[in-house]
Amino acid sequence: MKRLIVTVLVLLVTTAFVQATVAKEPDLETEHMRVYSIEGEFETYREALEMAITNRGIVVNNVAHIAAMLQRTAADVGGESIYKEGQAYEFCSAIISRRTMEADVHNIVFCPYIVVVYVTEAEPDRVYVSYRRPPLVGDEASQKSLQAVEDLLEEITQETLDAF
Repeated sequence: MKRLIVTVLVLLVTTAFVQATVAKEPDLETEHMRVYSIEGEFETYREALEMAITNRGIVVNNVAHIAAMLQRTAADVGGESIYKEGQAYEFCSAIISRRTMEADVHNIVFCPYIVVVYVTEAEPDRVYVSYRRPPLVGDEASQKSLQAVEDLLEEITQETLDAF
């Protein structure tokens, strides 16, 4: 009986660990972007995104309040409300950015990196976390460094989605 209880506990812990570490699959993936979504509150995942960036020692350069800008200008351009909330976090990793630009000086165009968090009017209980994928261009060293950028963006996104 004792052995059975221990076995069940080990299985439960293992299952919980595996579930906690399984990467979420994108809702939409193109050569230009990856889009993920999760049920929840905007503010919860906005904070999780900020923490996922800053916990790596990376400084957020700017937060673009895209949804607020669109809401503010909707009457002037004849638009309707698209997003309930939406912010873009802009940042660069000193280490990864340097490697990317050392591989090809023109890779400066890929900095800053941007991860967005938003809620649409159509789905007010679903939070989207998405990023623009850098194209793997140039020679082998450039492509490898740009893949490191995408890996960082993916890690930050997954950490954001797994925060709660």
